[in-house]
Amino acid sequence: MTTHTRTPQPPARLDHARTAPRVLRAMIALDAAAREGLDPALVELVQIRSSQLNGCAYCLDMHVKDARKAGENDERIYLLTAWREAPEGVYSPRERAALALAEQITRIDGGVCDEVYGRAAELFPEQELAGLISLCCTINTWNRINVATRKTPGTA
Repeated sequence: MTTHTRTPQPPARLDHARTAPRVLRAMIALDAAAREGLDPALVELVQIRSSQLNGCAYCLDMHVKDARKAGENDERIYLLTAWREAPEGVYSPRERAALALAEQITRIDGGVCDEVYGRAAELFPEQELAGLISLCCTINTWNRINVATRKTPGTA
C-alpha cells in the first residue's frame, strides 16, 4: 500500500489585495469586462486550463468550484489536462479553439501561431474573440500574483 505524504505549503508571503487595493479593483474591473458576452462555462474552462499550466493552486481551487457551481461536470473538468485526447464531443469546437488559444497565450513562447488564432477567429465573433484574449490575459495575471504571493487555496 502506497501512502502519499503531502508537502506542506510554504507560508503566504504578502496579502496582495490588502497591500495593493487599487490594483485589485482594476483587476476585478478588467476581469469583469473580459468576461462580458462569453459563455460562463467556457470562461471557467479557460481559467482552469491556464491555471493548470501556471501551477496556480489557488486559482485552480476557485475555478473548479466555480465551474461546478455553473453546472460543469467532473468529466470535462478532469479531462482538461488532456483535452486534445478527450473523445470527440466532450469539448465543442469553440471550446477546443478557446483552449488552444489560452494555452498559447499562457505559454507565449513564440507567440500565438496563425493556425490557432485563425481557428479561434473563425469560431468567435470579434467581440467574443477580444473578450477571450482579454480573459486569457487576466487569468494569467491573477495566476502570477497568486503564485508569487503563495496565496493559499481554499481561502477565496
